[in-house]
Amino acid sequence: MNKYKKLLIGIVLDAIGCISYFIPGIGEFADVVWAPIAGWLMTKLYKGKPGKIAGIVAFVEEAVPGLDIIPTFTLMWLYTYVFNKEK
Repeated sequence: MNKYKKLLIGIVLDAIGCISYFIPGIGEFADVVWAPIAGWLMTKLYKGKPGKIAGIVAFVEEAVPGLDIIPTFTLMWLYTYVFNKEK
C-alpha cells in the first residue's frame, strides 16, 4: 500500500477516534467499541513487531478516557516513514 494512502487512512481513523468527544453520553460506550477495532486496524496497517506494539498502544489510548486526542495512527506513520532509519 502506498505510504500516502496509509497516511490518509491514519488521519481518518484518528478522526474517528476523536468523534466520541462530540457525542455526549455515548462517547464512553463508543470508546469501548472502538478501542479493540483501532488496535486491530493498527496491526493490519503496520506489520511485524512495530505493528503489534502500535496496536497495543492504540487500544490503550482509545480505552483510557481523555487520551483519545492523541493521533496514534498518524504518529505511527511518522515513526515508520520519517523517523525510522531502518530499511
